[in-house]
Amino acid sequence: MFEEAKLLYLPSVDSTNLWAKEHLDQLSPIGAVWTTSQTQGRGRLGRTWVNAAGRALYYTVAYTQPLAQPAALSLFASLAVAQAIQEKFKAELSIKWPNDLLLNGKKVVGILCEGVPGAALCGIGVNLAQPQRYFEEAGLPYGTSLALEGCTVNTESAPNRLAMRLNRRLTGESFELFAKEGIAPFLEEYRARCVNLGRKVRFEGGEGIAETIDDQGRLVVRTADGEARVFTGEVSVQGVYGAED
Repeated sequence: MFEEAKLLYLPSVDSTNLWAKEHLDQLSPIGAVWTTSQTQGRGRLGRTWVNAAGRALYYTVAYTQPLAQPAALSLFASLAVAQAIQEKFKAELSIKWPNDLLLNGKKVVGILCEGVPGAALCGIGVNLAQPQRYFEEAGLPYGTSLALEGCTVNTESAPNRLAMRLNRRLTGESFELFAKEGIAPFLEEYRARCVNLGRKVRFEGGEGIAETIDDQGRLVVRTADGEARVFTGEVSVQGVYGAED
């Protein structure tokens, strides 16, 4: 059995992922770090980062033990985070494959997983209580926070309590199962939350109807030429983030 990971708090940091890379010895074999002020974070595909000090949770967990299916870590993480938020805030999140978490059709959580020598890192940013102007000024028309979507968020206590819930979900029994068996045991719930399925999607090299997620975590798309299995790159989904037919 894996023991629950150590959980370290930092008042402010450039990036929880960067800090984890530089302090793996403090997190091994499994550990996490969190803050409410991250000054130099980054999103997927090099997107711009805007700090929301005191109004968001920034958390990174580092895994130094072997994983049966490391390429599916982002899928496991997105489901674990959705479960933790549902426990804490009674909000049912959906997932845009592979790892964007949505509430009422808007992005409320971003996840960035990356491999480094000797470890896999999973960085998570949860929008807790940013006001609407934060997203407008950042040029994020499809971004939102839990508070904007009607959740009661105490910015004094919520970050710590949510960080502890994330730690349990991302390092406890569920993680032990993922580490041994990969994403397969979690696919039923992942598919149920996935907004891609049954919709038209566009991906690098094609488009079609997303049919399922396979046991490797790939998005299975029915195209005019047959079947495509997508594992990397940006995927737009009809009706999500303003994507049209």
